Amino acid sequence: MITVYGIPNCDTVKKARTWLTQHGIEHQFHDFKKQGVPEVALDQWLSNLGWERLVNRKGTTWRKLDETRRELVTDANSARALMLEQPSVIKRPLVLWAPSGPDCLTVGFDSTEWQRRL
Repeated sequence: MITVYGIPNCDTVKKARTWLTQHGIEHQFHDFKKQGVPEVALDQWLSNLGWERLVNRKGTTWRKLDETRRELVTDANSARALMLEQPSVIKRPLVLWAPSGPDCLTVGFDSTEWQRRL
């Protein structure tokens, strides 16, 4: 089962979920706002993707942080703490395509890449 992680009001998450539905792809949605960030999964994401790919430095949540707080995000541990505290700072959608493997996760929505996967 494909799992889409994100927040429901994110335009990119909406596009991704709509695309999956239109292509008849069964998936489940994990809402960071309601369900939180699963810590064990976050550790796997950090290990597989790296903290730099997971922190959305172009998003509103990042920009609203004071400069001192942003400067404290310098490694996986500090990024992890921020992502648990402010889930909206995670790039979205984060998609778990398979339970394991080197290519089981993607960040963002790219219809060409997603079509290739299917």
